Amino acid sequence: MTSQDTPRTPQRDSASTRLAYVLTGVLLVALGLVAVMVLAASGHTITGTPTTTSHQKKQVTLSSLVESTTHTRLDRAPRDPNPQQATEGWIVRPTKVIALRDAPGGRPFGKVGPKQIGETWLPVIAQRGQWTQVLLPSKPNGSTGWLRSAHVERTQTPYLIRVHLSSMTLELSYHGREMNSWTIGIGKPDTPTPIGRTFILGSIVDPNQTYSPIILPLGSHSETLDSFGGGPGTVAIHTWPTTDVLGTASSNGCIRVSQEALNQLTRVPLGTLVLVDQQ
Repeated sequence: MTSQDTPRTPQRDSASTRLAYVLTGVLLVALGLVAVMVLAASGHTITGTPTTTSHQKKQVTLSSLVESTTHTRLDRAPRDPNPQQATEGWIVRPTKVIALRDAPGGRPFGKVGPKQIGETWLPVIAQRGQWTQVLLPSKPNGSTGWLRSAHVERTQTPYLIRVHLSSMTLELSYHGREMNSWTIGIGKPDTPTPIGRTFILGSIVDPNQTYSPIILPLGSHSETLDSFGGGPGTVAIHTWPTTDVLGTASSNGCIRVSQEALNQLTRVPLGTLVLVDQQ
């Protein structure tokens, strides 16, 4: 057996290798600390998973979202799942500008604030945990969005407005009982009044208007006119200088009512649901 074949004694082997392991460990720890310092300085973090770069995922900020108003369009908004269903009358108002999401805790697609045509009150159509689904005033018609319930005021309106296009009548109900009904004018065949759920968005008092001293814009828009009279084609309830338009399809999509009807409708809270059907 040569000297190369002579086995090392455990004592000598242990002493030499322990020193090497200690030195190696110190070196690795030092290198690791340097690497952490470099990564921290460059803005990266170590989490045990690959770091997501800015071009892979961009965080959505409130300032980058389009606000839901009667002048805007949010094509990513979920559509109304039950466009002819009455609600329990709950309405909400954002306490500040907040994000709209496509589902409870889902992806933001827009935002909504506490004021546009006066205070912004929106009908509640669903509730899921800490999330509230509302109808929106932006295009397309029937747009909805989910809001955090903690960021809204909440109240209830006892009123419901039903508009029947075929019979050209408008019904006003209070706590589920019909208070009154009137004959109305509706949109022409080429500019029809849109059907579905909408709501009273605002109340505009304008003494200079020749056709109606008070106009009640709704949260819906003409399906055939992108704009009208300098505005975004918002459908509204208003009177007309002559009564011969009542019982006719002669408007550009708006709902024409008598002065008596308008007097009662102006007492209805903003956010009150309006159901338009083909009956």
